Amino acid sequence: MPSTSTDGSKTLRPSAIEVPDSSNGSVHEAPMSPRSWRARKTTYLPPSRKPTDGTLDAGDYFVGPRDMSKHSKWPFFLRMHGSVLPKMILPLAVVAAWSTAITILSEFVYQLKVSNMLLTVLGFVVGLAISFRTSSAYERYTEGRRYWSQLLFVGQNLARTVWIHAGEREGELGKEDLLAKVTALNLIVAYARAVMHKLRFEPGIDYYDLKERVQYLETFAKAAEPEIPPPRDYGKMKAVGEYLGVTFAESNPRKRIKRSKKPLGNLPLEILNHLSAYVQSLIDNETLKCGLYQNQAITSVVQLNEVLVGVERVLQTPLPIAYSIAISQITWVYVMMLPFQLWDDLRWVTIPGCIFAAYIILGIAAIGREIENPFGMDVNDLPLEAYCEELECDLDYTMSNPAPKVGGPSSFMRSAQNQVLWPLSQKSFDDWMRRGKQDIRDALMTKTKADMQVRKSMQVARQSQEGEKHHGVLQQQHDA
Repeated sequence: MPSTSTDGSKTLRPSAIEVPDSSNGSVHEAPMSPRSWRARKTTYLPPSRKPTDGTLDAGDYFVGPRDMSKHSKWPFFLRMHGSVLPKMILPLAVVAAWSTAITILSEFVYQLKVSNMLLTVLGFVVGLAISFRTSSAYERYTEGRRYWSQLLFVGQNLARTVWIHAGEREGELGKEDLLAKVTALNLIVAYARAVMHKLRFEPGIDYYDLKERVQYLETFAKAAEPEIPPPRDYGKMKAVGEYLGVTFAESNPRKRIKRSKKPLGNLPLEILNHLSAYVQSLIDNETLKCGLYQNQAITSVVQLNEVLVGVERVLQTPLPIAYSIAISQITWVYVMMLPFQLWDDLRWVTIPGCIFAAYIILGIAAIGREIENPFGMDVNDLPLEAYCEELECDLDYTMSNPAPKVGGPSSFMRSAQNQVLWPLSQKSFDDWMRRGKQDIRDALMTKTKADMQVRKSMQVARQSQEGEKHHGVLQQQHDA
């Protein structure tokens, strides 16, 4: 059932959701969102990527990030979604052609062979280089995930501080305070979305998950939106080239930013400026009175700024280009030398042997290149859309009910369903209120002793002790 708040209005509980009657049509309303519960037909927002069900489209299968809610029953060695095999097709074709040519020349023309000692020496160097490349790329991947975890944590903490600890004044000012709090929590979600688009080099605000959240703010991104060139639709040949890892087919991700005729500003930072202004207004109108919570709100905004600087550092400081070039050259020299070193022992088996060896070496190197930027749209990149949706849902849960004002925590602690000493006792809070304080303490001691007897880990310890005692008695009887 709906409960009544301090101002007499009804608030809906999760167990009793009711839909107001809007059939009279007497009140003019703005168009509803496709996500509205009052929509008569179910529609959905455009997804960030196409679904992977019931289609064989390459753009649907090899473009990520991966949907973590999906589950595949295929063994890992048979899975293609997330594999680097598509990007290995052309390199393996080059290795196959090269090893075939060297094998044919060695069999019919002239024996092209070198000592296997070179294979050992170069293999050690290539192993170190690939290990360095992969470990540095995975470190960037985990660091990016760490910053997004911090964003979720700080966003939830700031939302709870604002929603629970910021008061609401009486009358019309109370409604203004409530709507201002909702706007502030929406800005936290908008900040996460803005960070995601910034990391993917997507300028402006014209995105389905961002525009309505920030279009009322005066920002450089909004001012530059009319001058930003729209994204181009490339043909299938270019798309296939990107799937196969052809470098000549890859577009510059910063192309739209470079072609913009106006300064784009820093949308996430400008959103933080508005959040800081809102926190200052809470302090000025004394709706956030406690100094501890004031400091907590300001610190949360600072930590959000720290997240922004951190993810930009991960994005803007890749592995130095000299390392990338040297590792790529060393790897290819090693792969190209394989036929000369394997032919004398393997003969025609040199061809498949070189292909398998190249897949192992070049495949690990390709994984390092793919996860070096964890914020992109590869299958193995971080699912930033899922993180933003998770934050949005969490803040919606926070805003779904007001903080308990009347009675404070007693409004839920004194519920008849609160069995405070369960499983020892099924009595409610009020039942134990009628008992003495010493009875409650004695019951807590009894509950602890009962837990020690029931807990499985304690049972194992007791059984081992009893076994040792029994073994000691048998040993004494044997000695006697």
